[in-house]
Amino acid sequence: MRFGINTFLFTSPFTTESISLFPQFKKWGFDSVEIALEDASHIDPVTVKKALDDNGLVCGSICAAMGGGRDLRGSAEDQKGALDYLKAVIDLSPALGHPTLIGPLYSEVGRAELVSPEDYRQQWDTVVKHLRTLAAHAGKLGVKLAIEPLNRFETDFINTCDQALKMVNDVNEKALLVHLDTFHMNIEEKDSAKAIQKAGNKLAHFHACGSDRGTPGNDHINWTGIFDALKQAGYDGDVVIESFTPAIEIIARAACIWREIEPSRESIAIEGVKFLRDQHKAALAR
Repeated sequence: MRFGINTFLFTSPFTTESISLFPQFKKWGFDSVEIALEDASHIDPVTVKKALDDNGLVCGSICAAMGGGRDLRGSAEDQKGALDYLKAVIDLSPALGHPTLIGPLYSEVGRAELVSPEDYRQQWDTVVKHLRTLAAHAGKLGVKLAIEPLNRFETDFINTCDQALKMVNDVNEKALLVHLDTFHMNIEEKDSAKAIQKAGNKLAHFHACGSDRGTPGNDHINWTGIFDALKQAGYDGDVVIESFTPAIEIIARAACIWREIEPSRESIAIEGVKFLRDQHKAALAR
């Protein structure tokens, strides 16, 4: 199991110059970096990969930035915007070491509305079609996609592990898998540990953040249960801290971060990765 940090905690947009963050990430004890890539043109993947190698890090995942104009269930223009963006990120992934493309790949974040069952089914079929195309393309390049259920305030489309698994099964491409997040599960799942176990071998990525989106461990989540479930599911992929602060305004608005949740960004990273490593070690010993 590797432990990673999402770059949205420290910068937006991530560009080639953002590799200056890597030495500090390594010093704090991270194994992997989750690059929040807002546009494929923002980086030279060869330069970024070399910087990762030089610092003993890997890019385990690329976090999709599904903002306005990128929506696989939206207008024709928005569908094209999402397809063009996601394909461009998939295409550069091999140069970064084949990181998994993760997040709510299916829709614009923040689109949450009550629609009729007929409209929902039509949206679902549209997303299935597009994800099948993207996953088939990704599979040819040795790249995985992992779709993330979001809480009800950020999407009306896929909120639970069950819904994500249904999408994966309907798409029926080996490259498409599931990504779970403790923050969203804390809101939407009846039992987060059971959701992890249900995902099983379809679980390809995992976000760890506090119940208030702060430091893992400085919250009320049952982390013992989370890590026991990851162990039982046989999950040995990346566990990534995804937290936000008001300092990065674009993501603060999207994630509704209106106040400082923790003393500093650095404390989230340093204390969080230590806590997660300790939890993993304890779970292995049980």
